[in-house]
Amino acid sequence: MLTLKPRTCSSLRKLSIWLCLSSFLTPAPLLADVVTSSHGIAIHGDLKYPANFKHFDYVNPDAPKGGKAIQSALGTFDSFNNFIVKGTPADGLGLLYDSLLGKAQDEPFSLYGLVAESLEVPADRSWIIFNIRPEAKFSDGHSITAEDVVFSLETLRSKGAPFYKAYYADIESVEALNPHRVKFNFRNNLNRELALIVGEIAILPKHFWQDRDFQKPSLDIPVASGSYTIDSFDAGRSITYKLSPDYWGKDLPVNIGRHNIKFLTYDYYRDNTVAMEAFKAGEYDFRQENSSKRWATSYTGSAVDSGKIIVKELGHENPTGMQAFVLNTRRPQFEDPRVRQALALAFDFEWTNRNIFYNAYTRTHSFFSNSEMAATSLPTEKEIEILEPIRDQIPTEVFTQIYRAPETSGNGRIYTELRQAKRLLQQAGWIFKQGKLVHKETGEPLKIEMLLYSPAFERVVAPFIRNLERLGIHSSIRLVDVSQYISRLRKYDFDVVVSGFGQSSSPGNEQRDYWHSSGADVEGSRNLIGIKNPAVDYLVDQLIQSPDREQLVLRTRALDRVLQWNHYVIPQYHINKYRVAYWDKFEMPSTRPKYNLGFDTWWIKPSEGAK
Repeated sequence: MLTLKPRTCSSLRKLSIWLCLSSFLTPAPLLADVVTSSHGIAIHGDLKYPANFKHFDYVNPDAPKGGKAIQSALGTFDSFNNFIVKGTPADGLGLLYDSLLGKAQDEPFSLYGLVAESLEVPADRSWIIFNIRPEAKFSDGHSITAEDVVFSLETLRSKGAPFYKAYYADIESVEALNPHRVKFNFRNNLNRELALIVGEIAILPKHFWQDRDFQKPSLDIPVASGSYTIDSFDAGRSITYKLSPDYWGKDLPVNIGRHNIKFLTYDYYRDNTVAMEAFKAGEYDFRQENSSKRWATSYTGSAVDSGKIIVKELGHENPTGMQAFVLNTRRPQFEDPRVRQALALAFDFEWTNRNIFYNAYTRTHSFFSNSEMAATSLPTEKEIEILEPIRDQIPTEVFTQIYRAPETSGNGRIYTELRQAKRLLQQAGWIFKQGKLVHKETGEPLKIEMLLYSPAFERVVAPFIRNLERLGIHSSIRLVDVSQYISRLRKYDFDVVVSGFGQSSSPGNEQRDYWHSSGADVEGSRNLIGIKNPAVDYLVDQLIQSPDREQLVLRTRALDRVLQWNHYVIPQYHINKYRVAYWDKFEMPSTRPKYNLGFDTWWIKPSEGAK
C-alpha cells in the first residue's frame, strides 16, 4: 500500500522535493518480509549470548567427564515412551532426545542452536525455518533430517498425549524444504512463543517409529537423538543411561560443560521412607527433598556429621507456581464457587506450617507466585483495559479486592473461618441435618475423597479432614499406588488431589493445557480442575498473543486474578529454594543458573570417578 503523509517540503530545492516525495511513495516493507537469520531466538528482547559464544556462563567448560550417579524414583515403570498417556514411563527419558534449539537457563526464555545450526524468522514470526546441522545424528548413526522433524510434530499431535495437541494447536503446517531445512508455518502471527516452542520439540527417529505402534507402552529401547542412551534396565526396578562417547553434539556451545556424568541410574523404591533410609545407607548418591519434615529431622547421622553427605539449600529465581488441593469441578458438589471458597476456609495453613512443616514454607496466594507476574495488588489501569471486555463474566472482586488465601492465627482454633464457611455453604443450598451437611433439594450428603499416592501426605490432609468434619462434610483418604494414581488422574476419577501447576518465567502455550475449556473433557490433559470458563479462555488466548514482555506480565496478572477469585483450588505453600542432599562425590560450577537446579552441569570428582 502506498501512503502519502503531509510533510513540509516547500523550502527544499526541486531535487530535494522530488527525493522527499519519492520517499513517501516507496512501499514500507511488511513485517513478514523482514527476515532475520540468527544463531538463536528470544521470546522478547535481545539474546544474552552472541553468535560466537563458547559456552553458557553457568557451566565449567573444563568439567571432567565420567563416573556414575544414582538417584531414586518411586513406584515402578513399564514404558520407555513418555509422550503418550498409556503406561508408566521410566524416569529420565528426557535425556534421550535433543531438540532443534537448546534453552539458556539464565534467561527468561531464550534458545540457541542445537540440532539446528541457524534459523530464519520474519519480524512478525508468522513462520520459522531451521537449518539442520549436516553432522547431526541419531544414536544408531542415521542422520537427523527435516523429515524426522516433520514426523516428530505430526506424531506428537496425532498420537501423543492431549497436551501436545493443545500446545501445538497454532502450528498450521510443517514442511521439509530439503533434507536439512525445515519450515513451520503458523496459523497467525499473534503467538510470538510459537517460534520458540517448535525449537523445543523432541526429535524422534522416523525410521525407528514408523513401523511401531507409537501409542502402545513398550520396553523396546528407543533410538535416541540426545547425548544419552539407555544402557541397561531391570523392568520396573531400575534404569541406567549412558553418555554416548561419540555423541555428535558434545562440542556445541549449548552443550559445553553439560552432561558430564557418564552413567545416570534411577533405582525404584516403593515409598519415600524406604528411599530415605537407602540414601543414608549409600545406596544412591543424590536426593532432592520435597518434605519439610524429612528435611528438618531425617538428614542426621555419622555420614552427615562427617561431611560424607552434604545437605544444602540452593536458591533460585523460578516462579513457584501453584501447589494446591485441586478440586475436580466436574463433580457436582464442586460446581458452585461458594462451596469451593468454603472448603478453603477449613484448611489451616498457619497451624500446619507451624506444627508439621517446621515453618519452612510460605503460603501461596498466586498461580504465578515468586514472580513479577503474580497479582499481589489491585489491578492497574492497563490491567483493567485487558479485563474490561469480560467484566460481566468474572467476579466483581477481581476489580475491587486483592486476593489472599485464608489466613489464621495458627493456634488451631478457626471458629471464625468455619462460621464463614457455613454461611457460604448455606447460600449454596447446603443445610445441616442430623450432624451432616446435605443438599436442601436432593438430600444428598456432601462427601469428599482425597486421592493420594504417598503416605507422607496423610499428615497434611488429616487435620484438614478434621476441620471439614466439623462442617458436617464426610471426608476420607484413598491411598493408591503410583500407577493407579496416574490412571485415575488421566481419567479425572477423583474428588480432590494434591497437585501443582508449575510455571516458567515466560508463561505461554502451556496455559492452554492448564485452564482452557478445550482440554476439560480430553482424557489426559492437564486441566485437572475441569475449567470451562469463556473468560478464562479469553485471557489464556490474550496471554499467548502477548506482543512484548510488558503485555505478557499484565495479561498473566489478569489471568491470575480471574483464577484466584473463581476459587478453583485451595492454595497450599511454596519455597524458593532447592533442598538437595548428596554424597560428597560431586562438584558444581561456581556460578549456578538462575532458573534451574543445573544438575546437568555437575560432575563427579575425578578421584570418585576412578573408584
